[in-house]
Amino acid sequence: MKILTISGSLRARSSNTELLRAAQLVADPSWTFDHYDGLAALPHFNPDDDFEGATPPEPVRDLRARIAAADALLISSPEYAHGVPGSLKNVLDWLVSDAAMIGKPIALLNASARSTFAHPQLAETLRTMSTALIAEASVTVPLDGRRLDAAAIAADASLAATIRQALDALRNNLR
Repeated sequence: MKILTISGSLRARSSNTELLRAAQLVADPSWTFDHYDGLAALPHFNPDDDFEGATPPEPVRDLRARIAAADALLISSPEYAHGVPGSLKNVLDWLVSDAAMIGKPIALLNASARSTFAHPQLAETLRTMSTALIAEASVTVPLDGRRLDAAAIAADASLAATIRQALDALRNNLR
């Protein structure tokens, strides 16, 4: 199984990015992970660059190819000002018209129990995009500012168990 991970954070040591890396550490060894790191390089969405027959910018083509190659997506995003960060929303805007997103299984990992607005907003956007959001695989892994790296998250039995439970639910709901 090939998983594309997308962190909604641009921070170098983001809890969300570390959580996605921890998922790779606790996943079944047969799974492969592709960590998308092009968030900052993606141009602002412009419908004039994304109409039928247009050639979107190279970073967009790369993102779409990686989406198409993945069996499922795993997304973790911070919450800024009670919402989804603009950089992640930009990614989703570029993917709205991408046929590879239709029915694509997606799990959401939330790194903070205090983050209560962005997670449902992200879920609503993904449902609107006709993805296959897997509710049982969308969980909160309460890191809450603990500044743990991927290895420390994976080494914490409780956190690792929550991540494994989400990954198992994702696998069990693949098309």
